[in-house]
Amino acid sequence: MASRTDLFARLDALGIAHKTHEHPPIFTVAEGEGMKDDMPGGHTKNLFLKDKKGVLILISALAETSIRINKLHTVLGCGRLSFGKPELLLETLGVTPGSVTAFALMNDPDVRVRFVLDAALMAHDIVNFHPLSNNATTAIAADDLLRFVRDTDREPEILDLGALAAAEDAAQ
Repeated sequence: MASRTDLFARLDALGIAHKTHEHPPIFTVAEGEGMKDDMPGGHTKNLFLKDKKGVLILISALAETSIRINKLHTVLGCGRLSFGKPELLLETLGVTPGSVTAFALMNDPDVRVRFVLDAALMAHDIVNFHPLSNNATTAIAADDLLRFVRDTDREPEILDLGALAAAEDAAQ
């Protein structure tokens, strides 16, 4: 599996500018609240999900976006979703819980993991992700994230996840 050094080498090879901020390990969005103040751009939450048929999905969303996992399968056209087990996360993306990141797609050369991006995140010029470990945050341009993802042989699916949750709230 790739290391942070490998990630940075790949970003450099793609001509993607990146800036990394070191910080204590962050395991939840709430834990990172104070640390993000000095880091411009959209900050992320990343969910590794599996449906009952074995379809694997990585969702990268704006930290503030509400995501209804119990309803998401209808939009994604898959079976009901649950969180993927840590062993499966490590096997497919080479990271552990708390370190889930879009950058981990580089560890999935067989393209087993489907990638979904939140439109609200992509509305930011700069997006922030852990660089394969949760003790740092790396900022890149949103357009460069798309280039990176495409370099992993997949096309990102961009959905307005916040609007989906709002529509569910309105229907209730």
